[in-house]
Amino acid sequence: MSFAQNKTQTTFDPTFTHVVYFWFKNPDSKADRATFEASLTKFLNNSQYAKTKFIGKPPKAVRDVVDDSFTYSLILTFASAEDQAAYQAEPPHLVFIEECEDLWEKVIVYDSKGI
Repeated sequence: MSFAQNKTQTTFDPTFTHVVYFWFKNPDSKADRATFEASLTKFLNNSQYAKTKFIGKPPKAVRDVVDDSFTYSLILTFASAEDQAAYQAEPPHLVFIEECEDLWEKVIVYDSKGI
C-alpha cells in the first residue's frame, strides 16, 4: 500500500525521516491487518506534520542482508525535527496508537536527519 501515491507530495523530503517497523502479535490475522491499515490511513490523512507518507509490507527476502521479519513499515518525512516532535503529540497520532497498540508486540523506530 503506497500511501504517497494518493497525495500531492510526490518527492521524498530528506530533511527529517521517521521510519517505523511494526511486528504484529498475530501477523496472519486479516482482521488485525484491516484494522491497522484503516487506522493508519485515517491518521496519515489527518496529520498536519507528516509530508512524504509510505506504508509498506515486506517482500520475500532473497538476500541474507534483508530483514523481512516485520509486519509493516511506515516511512514519513518532516520539514524539521520540531515538526516530527509535534507530530508525536498530535491527536490523530495518539488516536492511531490507542486503536492499534494491542496489535503489535514490537515496534522499532529509526529517525534520521539529511546530510
